[in-house]
Amino acid sequence: MADNTASPEGQLEAWSHREELAEKMVPLVGSLYRDHNVVTSIYGRTLVHQSVIDIIKAHRFARQIDEEMLPLEDTYPLVEALAEMNLGASSIDLALLNKKFKAVGGDVREFLNTELAEVAGGEGAGVDSTRDVVLYGFGRIGRLLARILLSHAGGGSSLRLRAIVVRKNSDDDLIKRASLLRRDSIHGPFDGTLSVDAANNTITANGTVIQVIYSSDPTTVDYTAYGINNAIVVDNTGRWRDEEGLDQHLQATGVSKVLLTAPGKGDIKNIVFGVNDGDIVESDSILSAASCTTNGITPVLKVLNDAYGIDHGHVETVHAYTNDQNLTDNFHKGSRRGRSAGLNMVLTETGAAKAVAKALPELKGKLSGNAIRVPTPNVSMAILNLELEQPTTAEDLNTLLRTESLTGELRAQIDYINSPEVVSSDFVGSNRAGVVDGLATIVNNGTHAIVYVWYDNEYGYSCQVVRVIEKMAGEDVPHFPRA
Repeated sequence: MADNTASPEGQLEAWSHREELAEKMVPLVGSLYRDHNVVTSIYGRTLVHQSVIDIIKAHRFARQIDEEMLPLEDTYPLVEALAEMNLGASSIDLALLNKKFKAVGGDVREFLNTELAEVAGGEGAGVDSTRDVVLYGFGRIGRLLARILLSHAGGGSSLRLRAIVVRKNSDDDLIKRASLLRRDSIHGPFDGTLSVDAANNTITANGTVIQVIYSSDPTTVDYTAYGINNAIVVDNTGRWRDEEGLDQHLQATGVSKVLLTAPGKGDIKNIVFGVNDGDIVESDSILSAASCTTNGITPVLKVLNDAYGIDHGHVETVHAYTNDQNLTDNFHKGSRRGRSAGLNMVLTETGAAKAVAKALPELKGKLSGNAIRVPTPNVSMAILNLELEQPTTAEDLNTLLRTESLTGELRAQIDYINSPEVVSSDFVGSNRAGVVDGLATIVNNGTHAIVYVWYDNEYGYSCQVVRVIEKMAGEDVPHFPRA
């Protein structure tokens, strides 16, 4: 029986019972992660480092597909049994695992021994030796990447943030860098502890020592002098976007690969994780993670193109203002961007629509695009105005995207919501590349579809970047349940 039919007393009793189970689940989830490199989730929503309330909310989210809350009475025995299996590195979706178990029935431990046979008794094996990561540039994206990488340290990932490289701007530069990492006006305080060692130019965050290297020339940095080897350098500066410029990082001692957090030019592969990350090969030394907008729209476009075909379309981006705009009217080399970002909607160009074709070649030449910068500091929206090749309805299109967000191959990239009250700030901190606003979907004449996609152009994009870094590092842990 759904919990909304219970009496007030029954509701409170049921809530208390969920709290009790979630409280018991927290240390088990933590142990699986730290000791065995096992990441647990509910329909793609991670349970690692989550509070009791967050765990309950993740179970409640299952209503979107199962019509009722996923009972903790179902998932807790699974987690309890998983904790006893001495598993190897893996990613386990408890909601999907529970659905499969319910379908076959039987003893839960026998089921898990069969379903997870390839990692049972693995003693955490499956995550290779640690891989050094260097952040070249420490602005909005660089600091969020640092937060995500630090949250992954200690289990489930081989990536270790070893250094940041910046130009020294003042005598107290190190203190300012640490302070900007500690406090963020949009994303809130850093979740943990920070300390600064000025003598050694290091920031220690949650036990991870991060070397701060001052340099304006990537070719001159000797990373091995700091014990850093075979590093993946993530260039967040945007100064160089072609192969010749980014190759400067590879001339530094101790670097093996470079990832650009902006659209790459020329023959550089632009990777939208989940769509074309299969194009990454071991020999790739320079890659691009494309743009936040390209990441926000490409997964949705892929789903729609696979299902209906896209004849042509236009993408209009309503984008939060960025650091390349002026706070007050002043000279700017770009058109219109010199006008006050906080007081105006600013029409500007975007290459995101055309850039989609680099990750999804079948859409080459089919999309145009423009952008309007608006006076909000984060979270943007893409309006996909599409002419489809096959007819559909708004209901069927939404069902397709909602199902993809929960159980599809792109569920880590696409989210879905149908609340009538959401606004942009509700999506701050979303770890998906884009969130479909189902109530805004329009379909005219069967083939003319308009789909609205929210995206956290800072955090959601940074999560996609980290997924690319993991792929570059060779991480490939198995996901369960198997199809």
